[in-house]
Amino acid sequence: MADTFSLERVLETFRSSLSETKEVYMKYYIAGWQELVSFMNSLGNVFSFISKDVVSKIQILENFLSGENRSCYVTIQSMVKYELENELVDLTKRGSHPESGCRTLLRLHRALLWLELFLERLRTSKEDGKTSVMCSEAYNESLAQHHPWLIRKAVGVAFCALPGRDTFFDVMNAGDHTQVVALLGESLPLIAEVYQITEDLYAKNNLLELP
Repeated sequence: MADTFSLERVLETFRSSLSETKEVYMKYYIAGWQELVSFMNSLGNVFSFISKDVVSKIQILENFLSGENRSCYVTIQSMVKYELENELVDLTKRGSHPESGCRTLLRLHRALLWLELFLERLRTSKEDGKTSVMCSEAYNESLAQHHPWLIRKAVGVAFCALPGRDTFFDVMNAGDHTQVVALLGESLPLIAEVYQITEDLYAKNNLLELP
């Protein structure tokens, strides 16, 4: 995992994650998330409640990628097919497979929507835009729907400590603000496409509400 965040690497990893047939390569999906973790960590402890969970989920998926059935986890599509055919997913209640690849990736999938929505707000924001408001709105449209009240309350308090818009742009290491906005304009459609492909795949297989 890179120590210093690079928005350029986010663009590269999510671009690489899509095959010609629009399957999503797990290796590059994970690499993209590792970059996004670096982004969250570069802003201090504000996002630690999410980044720590993301890191644990990444480790589970990396274990599948290096395990004896690694060939079944090359793409998100092959993972879903393999785990469903072999009944390795707890579909209605927590059971024998609480850390299945499908369930683990679903948690990352939900968090990816939050980051996509937040970064899009940041990209289109004005100089005096409040990052706390942008982040809260993005959270309420995504992750909040899957969190209990206590977590939602704690998250709302944490977002109040977010640094200003300029700080976010600076940690992206992509040049001046105009260059950052342009690179976000390239990166976010790719992230959105990966998200939508995954969303459609999970919807088709009734996996969007795994316990």
